[in-house]
Amino acid sequence: MPRVLVDLLSYSGTKGGMETYTRELYAAIGRLESPYEFVGYISREGAALDTSWFPGRIVESGISGENRFQWAWGELTQVARAADRERADLIHSPATLGPRKTAVPTVLTIHDVLYFSHPEHMSTPLYTEPVKWMEKQASRNAARVITISPTSASEITKYLHVPGERIDVVPLAGSAPDGVDRAREGEDGPLILAMGNRRPHKNWAALIRAIALVPEGRRARIVITGGRGDDPLAPIVEEYGVGEWVDLRGWVDDDEVARLYSVATALAIPSFAEGFSLPTIEAMAAGIPTLLSDIDVHRYVGGDAARYFDPTDDTDLARAITEMTASAPLRAQMVEAGYAQAACFSWDRTASETLAVFDRVLARG
Repeated sequence: MPRVLVDLLSYSGTKGGMETYTRELYAAIGRLESPYEFVGYISREGAALDTSWFPGRIVESGISGENRFQWAWGELTQVARAADRERADLIHSPATLGPRKTAVPTVLTIHDVLYFSHPEHMSTPLYTEPVKWMEKQASRNAARVITISPTSASEITKYLHVPGERIDVVPLAGSAPDGVDRAREGEDGPLILAMGNRRPHKNWAALIRAIALVPEGRRARIVITGGRGDDPLAPIVEEYGVGEWVDLRGWVDDDEVARLYSVATALAIPSFAEGFSLPTIEAMAAGIPTLLSDIDVHRYVGGDAARYFDPTDDTDLARAITEMTASAPLRAQMVEAGYAQAACFSWDRTASETLAVFDRVLARG
């Protein structure tokens, strides 16, 4: 039985979408009849978390996934050594970065290359160049690269010079959070939900500026979750005088996520760039209409089920919010279309297509 070492050095409980991908992918693989044996090489922090989703043995690395220097050293050098010790036939690095050089073939999942394509939106400039260098090293070493959207595939070829024939597009999936009750929609009045970190490419300030353009009597409340520490959006809320309508939240627990999904009128994502859009799929699966910035990856994920707006035009976003909150028939139509669109993406599909990439690499070997 071929043995796959899964590089979990970045898995620490704080990485958001990439950790959701890793966890859901390998939980789905565990539900399939896979011909592979899996060994997870995990960070010190990850080892302290629940790893029951992983369909194999866990090896604790002793390396911190939160200390950037330790983690980078581990990715570049220690993953390959662990693969040798475990007599692995294949390495899978699911979180964009991976080993610099390996004796066995490596499959690398690259979610996006925003450090190359949108450096102006990166909030950690000192971190940008080292990450770009590591992405180049890992992609050169990889036998195949998996990515999550056609947009990311074209940018990987453009910036990392990986030939298209070495890239496999395997989309993500999503499901409604547990405990969502859409019979409660509107319980808190018109409410636009936004969820995500505060990195500049997310463009959350556009929501704040847009709601300020809506007459007070027609304004929806905006709830933006996902902040950590001092929220950089707070001064913008104050500047536009919309504190009564904009609620800035930190990370919220599962019960509050379920409550917000239950009462929300719509989900809004004004990003300038994304690798995919897990919140879009999750919202559609939960029966929530979605307002999305008009970028290629959102068109790929949202299809005809979403309402699109220009992320550089606050007036267009304000108009979209107003139309959504004012029209129950429009929302009902978008909910039904959203269910159908979300059904196109499943974690079982992601798992089976990922295993097909492993098969291809080992058959070639």
